[in-house]
Amino acid sequence: MSDLILQQLEREWIAGRPVPELRPGDVVRVHWRVREGDKERVQVFQGIVIRIRGSGTGRTFTVRRIAAHGIGVERTFPLYSPRIDHIEVVRHSRVRRARLYYLRERFGKAARLKERLIAAPEAAELPSEAPEASEEAGA
Repeated sequence: MSDLILQQLEREWIAGRPVPELRPGDVVRVHWRVREGDKERVQVFQGIVIRIRGSGTGRTFTVRRIAAHGIGVERTFPLYSPRIDHIEVVRHSRVRRARLYYLRERFGKAARLKERLIAAPEAAELPSEAPEASEEAGA
């Protein structure tokens, strides 16, 4: 019985949090609320998603970025945390594996990922017969 209640609460929490669809290889900008003393500010952490794990409210994702002097910094965020202000997906990359741990040994040009092109939603909504109809009207 308690499992059913927890599952229901989990579904409600997930439904109330708008989260973009993340995949490994995506370049994301995570706006994270940081509390310093009695003040709160938003700190941005931008990097490549190298791992997504878990399910439900326990789902986490790890973001890796190169900080000053070429030092790699990885940070794991809970996907449905109330501390996350919002997540922006900057770019999608085409990768062939779910865990991108091999990026830890690479830097510079060797760490580049190919961009994954996504069709624009406006192009899918346009009717395919529109150009033909305009040609017939002009004749």
